[in-house]
Amino acid sequence: MAIYHARRGAQSYGHDIGILLMECWNPFPPGDVGNAATYGYPVLYETVAGVTIEALVERGEASAVDAMVEAARKLETEGCKAITSDCGYMLMYQDVVAAAVKVPVMMSSLLQLRFIASLLPPGGEIGVVCAHKARLEAGLLDMAWPERNRTVHVAGMEDQPAFRRAILDEEGVLDTDLVEAETVAVTRAMVEANPDIRAILIECSNLPPYSAAVQAATGLPVFDFITMIDMVRASTARPRFSGGY
Repeated sequence: MAIYHARRGAQSYGHDIGILLMECWNPFPPGDVGNAATYGYPVLYETVAGVTIEALVERGEASAVDAMVEAARKLETEGCKAITSDCGYMLMYQDVVAAAVKVPVMMSSLLQLRFIASLLPPGGEIGVVCAHKARLEAGLLDMAWPERNRTVHVAGMEDQPAFRRAILDEEGVLDTDLVEAETVAVTRAMVEANPDIRAILIECSNLPPYSAAVQAATGLPVFDFITMIDMVRASTARPRFSGGY
């Protein structure tokens, strides 16, 4: 049998990805970053007191930095091989969290923008679907990709009633059929208005449950939090292959 040694400070073992959660009152259906059934590997959640949707998305404030760093270090101590978050607007914490731990940090789906651009032909544009358009365009795009050399179009979900009630207003009830229809309609309108879009990035962590529907409706590659988390997780937990071809 193998011999195991206790890791000082750890209370549990075997987690691949640590996920920092804001304080919110949203249902998380399968496919959402906040639902553990989304993943084919173990994840560990840690809620960060003082970090809220209102502060991050509505006001654009990165509050409770010390609490965020403490939570990230706790996930690292528990053995998580990489750390992410449940809101693309947590990009504001990317540098401070990455500096505080020794494992890979991916605080926002927006980190994929450069990678997506590298896949596209010359002139190919990127469409981003986000929770709140004004907040994303007010500095976060520049933070994610300061040397941006591609056109990026942004469509927000803030005026979609089912999404707004469930996510931004935190009423506690989510109708996935309605939100899926809203997400598809918002994305389709963006693509129809900008026919040079060649890929879609779903920024909001609550929208990956609808990425397949967006892909089917547009015929375009669709990236989101889950594509990012799955890729980074694969880099830290590669399976061992045996035998020949």
